Amino acid sequence: MSVLVYIDTLSGSVSKNANEAVFYGSKLGDVTVVTNGGIAADKLASLGNFGAKKVLAHRGINSNDPAQLTKLISAAVTACGANTIVFSQDLTGKAVAPRVSAALKAGLIAGAVSLPDANGIFKVNVFSGKALGNVKANTAIKVINLTPNSLAPEAGNASAAVEDFSADCGASSYTVKSVQKQEGEVLLPEADVVVSAGRGLKGAENWGMVEALAKTLGAATACSRPVADIGWRPHHEHVGQTGLAIRPNLYIAAGISGAIQHLAGVNGSKVIVVINTDPEAPFFKAADYGVIGDAFDVLPKLNAEIQKLKSSH
Repeated sequence: MSVLVYIDTLSGSVSKNANEAVFYGSKLGDVTVVTNGGIAADKLASLGNFGAKKVLAHRGINSNDPAQLTKLISAAVTACGANTIVFSQDLTGKAVAPRVSAALKAGLIAGAVSLPDANGIFKVNVFSGKALGNVKANTAIKVINLTPNSLAPEAGNASAAVEDFSADCGASSYTVKSVQKQEGEVLLPEADVVVSAGRGLKGAENWGMVEALAKTLGAATACSRPVADIGWRPHHEHVGQTGLAIRPNLYIAAGISGAIQHLAGVNGSKVIVVINTDPEAPFFKAADYGVIGDAFDVLPKLNAEIQKLKSSH
C-alpha cells in the first residue's frame, strides 16, 4: 500500500503530531511525506526515523490556505500513486482533509483513534469524543484524519530521501490581517501533561500557581472558555467544544465545574484529575481522581510535594 502523509512545517520544525502521523502511516504501508514551508532538509530527512521513505518538499506555499493545500496534496497523490492519505486532525487537518476527500472522491475516516482491523474497520471518535464508532471506507482511495495522541510513535534510526516538489497550487485566497503564535516551552496541542483552571481561580493575577505547577511537571497550561472570554488567559489556551480538543496523558483541572462543552475538549485525556470545592461538580463524574478542596490550598501543596519527589530521585 502506498501512503501519503501531509505535515505542516510552516513553523520551521516538525511537530510531535507530525511524527505520530508518519509513524501511523508507516503501519499502513510505504510512506511518502508531502509538506509546505521552508524547513531545513535535515529536519525533513529525520522523518525517516518514524517510517517515512521519501519527503516531497514544496517551497511555494506560505500559508495554510485549504484550497492551495488541496491542490498540493492532490498533485502529490498523483506523483506517488498513493491510495491512502493521512493527516493529523489539527486545525489544518480538519480544514483540508474533507476537501481532499471530495477532490479525490475518496472516503474520509475522520477522528481515527486506531489502526484498521483485519476487515478495514477504523475506530473513530464520535459525538465530540463521548463515544467510539466503527467506520469503513469502501473507496479505492482513503483519507484518514488521525486524532492526536492516539498512539505513541517509536523512533528508529533511518533517514528519508528529500526531494523538491513543484505543483501548481494557484494563488492564495487568504488575506492575513494578523498572526498570533502560541507561546511557552510546551505547546498545548502536543502536550503530554496539561494543567488547566477556570473561574474558580477568581482572577488572572492568581494564575501564577497554575504556571508554577505546569513548570514543575513540564506541562502546558489551559483554561475554560469563560476564562478566555473574560480575558484572564489568551484564547489559544481555551479547551472545549468551541476551543481546542486535546488528548494529553494527564489533565489536571482546578476550579472548573465540568460543563459538557468543556468535557468535549478533554474527555480523550488518559487520566483526568479534578480539584474543586463543590463535591457535586459535574467534572467529578468524568474524573479518574478527584480532590474536594480549594485550588488556592491544593495547587501549591501539590506543587511542593511533586518538587520534593523529583529532588529525591
